[in-house]
Amino acid sequence: MQRTVNYRGFEIDVDLVPTSKDMFDAWFRIEGPTHTPGVAALGQRIKVRGGPFSRRWAYFVAEIAGQASIDFILGPSE
Repeated sequence: MQRTVNYRGFEIDVDLVPTSKDMFDAWFRIEGPTHTPGVAALGQRIKVRGGPFSRRWAYFVAEIAGQASIDFILGPSE
């Protein structure tokens, strides 16, 4: 199951992998307009720790993890 979310000019691709009935591991990947020097994680699939999660929670935590990563790369929004 996949979902893409736009945030601050980047795309967060969320991917859920079933682990058991109604439970999922959450992964995210950030794609953006630029590749910032020193940021090796852009375009790489990253697993969200603490799973497995319910479907709804998995999408939520992966999206928030992706947004936090973008905030770290770009700095605070004005």
